Amino acid sequence: MKTLNRCVCLLVLLTVRVSAFGARVPVCRSDSATVRDLRRLGVRFSDNNRLVLLESGGEKFGDMFRAIRQAKRFVHLEYFNFRNDSVGGELFRLLAEKAAQGVKVRALYDGYGNSSNNRPVDDGYLKAIRKAGVEIYGFDPVVFPWINHAYHRDHRKIVVVDGELVYTGGMNVADYYIHGKPEFGPWRDMHMRIEGDAVTEYERIFRQMWALNTGEWLDGAEYYPGCRDALQLFEGLKQDTCATAGHKLIGVVDRIPLTQPKVMRQAYVAAIDNATRHIQIVNPYLTLVKSVRQALYRAIRRGVRVEIMVSTKSDIPVTPDVVAYRMNKLMRRGAEVYFYETGFHHTKVMMVDGLFCTVGSANLNSRSLSYDYEVNAFVMDRETTMQLQRIFERDRADCTRLTRENWKERRTGKERFKGWLFHFLSPFI
Repeated sequence: MKTLNRCVCLLVLLTVRVSAFGARVPVCRSDSATVRDLRRLGVRFSDNNRLVLLESGGEKFGDMFRAIRQAKRFVHLEYFNFRNDSVGGELFRLLAEKAAQGVKVRALYDGYGNSSNNRPVDDGYLKAIRKAGVEIYGFDPVVFPWINHAYHRDHRKIVVVDGELVYTGGMNVADYYIHGKPEFGPWRDMHMRIEGDAVTEYERIFRQMWALNTGEWLDGAEYYPGCRDALQLFEGLKQDTCATAGHKLIGVVDRIPLTQPKVMRQAYVAAIDNATRHIQIVNPYLTLVKSVRQALYRAIRRGVRVEIMVSTKSDIPVTPDVVAYRMNKLMRRGAEVYFYETGFHHTKVMMVDGLFCTVGSANLNSRSLSYDYEVNAFVMDRETTMQLQRIFERDRADCTRLTRENWKERRTGKERFKGWLFHFLSPFI
């Protein structure tokens, strides 16, 4: 009997320890509800990836330029804009050097993104870039009548090097990602480098956009190198030091207007609806489409802790007023809202339950979720999510939390009225 009691006690103790360990270290499995929901939307997942977060412009451009210098076959770039400044100049000089070495260099930029840039790549500069061997094209140039070109802009940020690794996230090519802007101070943003089969998805996206712009379909074995250890091929790059390196489950959500116009918002809604404990969001233009807004309301009603970080400053007029209006509504329903005060926070990330996250180009506004070409990675990896959570907690020290008491102190009567008035236009901005 004593032996039986000891065995029962040991079994109970072991069960408690296993349960406690499981509570401390949750895992987002490949058969989780969110993965299943995203697969139903047509999102393809691969589970052999590495991912490195690049937390600043300095990190992004330093790491990316080192990779491009080692390119042997091709470099493909797709950006909303290339700014004609010191960083843009360094990039195109490097690309010209690689083209002279026989590396195929192809680049795409958005016509509106370029023309709305205060340092655009003009015709003379484009001619010089092409003369240096870089194939570069603008998507849907803005010409008369201008209204024809108002919607469906290419807002993606993709750089694929030799089909082995991809740089993607929220940053375009500009020096203010490193030096900031006088009117804002520091410009905070997030980028990442991915290695593994997920790279093939980004390369496919680029090739589709290249064909749309040029009529040339890129095909051949060189664009399908297979999954190899990029660290064996490239030196000096920041490493993925997570325990899950090489085994990260990543799904790539590609929004294509008219073809799959709802996929990005549906992916966000699925992720929010499946949350059980905690949602953290950082987004610069969070005017919110109805479906995402209602998903957040549902999460709050379920008792999910919702934390949202937006920037006090913005580079787009009126948007801060609408964002503040929306954040006040969310705060009053129970969300924790933080206004980032130290510069402009242009990051676009969401973390759910400490289990998975998304990083990419999509803003949580109608422009991104209803009109533009966008791409996000849904990273079903606890380690990467914890890294982003630590960054969120660090940035929270530079924020002011919105409360009922300080709402009117933060926003003048005129600003509150503008937020109410212009929120009616949020389906179009």
